[in-house]
Amino acid sequence: MPPPGSQSRTATASGSSGPSNFRYNPSDPDDIFNEFMASNKPYTFGQDRRRFQPAHRTSAVNGRSEASSSSQKEPGTSTSHLEKPPPVKKTLLCTLEELYNGTKRKMKITRNVAKSDGKVELETEILQVEVLPGWKKGTKMTFPNKGDTLPGYLPQDLTFVIDMKPHDTYTLEGNNLLVSQEIPLVDALAGTTINLRTLDGRSLPVRVEEVVRPGQEIVIENEGWPIRKEPGKKGSLRIRFDVAFPARLSSLQRAAIRRIMGS
Repeated sequence: MPPPGSQSRTATASGSSGPSNFRYNPSDPDDIFNEFMASNKPYTFGQDRRRFQPAHRTSAVNGRSEASSSSQKEPGTSTSHLEKPPPVKKTLLCTLEELYNGTKRKMKITRNVAKSDGKVELETEILQVEVLPGWKKGTKMTFPNKGDTLPGYLPQDLTFVIDMKPHDTYTLEGNNLLVSQEIPLVDALAGTTINLRTLDGRSLPVRVEEVVRPGQEIVIENEGWPIRKEPGKKGSLRIRFDVAFPARLSSLQRAAIRRIMGS
């Protein structure tokens, strides 16, 4: 309020103690506040000129200044936002006997692992890999989090993919085993018995009694590949014959054949 009796915007007050140097300038309070806060710019006025609010607030945490934005977090406090890299794929080469009967392997793996100090070190581990009877080429088995662990990512999975070594006798076609068997012409005409060594080590005699033509097949049920979805059941064994003809015949042999064949 201006001093009593003041007639102008600037007045001089006097009292019992004598003249005073007090001067009054009725300025806008917002202007006064702006002058006072000129060097403290984090604060701004809102629509309500009687109130003000911070444009950016900071707080001291653990001896340092942190923005109050929720996007800044302590590293390592959460893994929900980390990306899961694709799995590491390794080929596991197996023989036909191993896939037919099943087997167990001890696989030594070496992987990169990021430590808490940011360094990446090599770690070695032995994994027990079990191959089940009836698995085929392309079958996959996955070991979670056994791949590389690199900074800023979740651990990779390790996936073994089955591959099959070629076999000297058998070929796998679906759930059937195929054998290419060559026999001489005389056996193709007169009959014979062939002995096959099965993938589980048995001796399987196969009697050939009919005349065999080149490319003809004999099918033996339940001697093929184990069917995973039907325990105890197997596919078929298919024996495909190739007939070996003699390179030459003597005149006596030719005559005997003509006599026997009746032409």
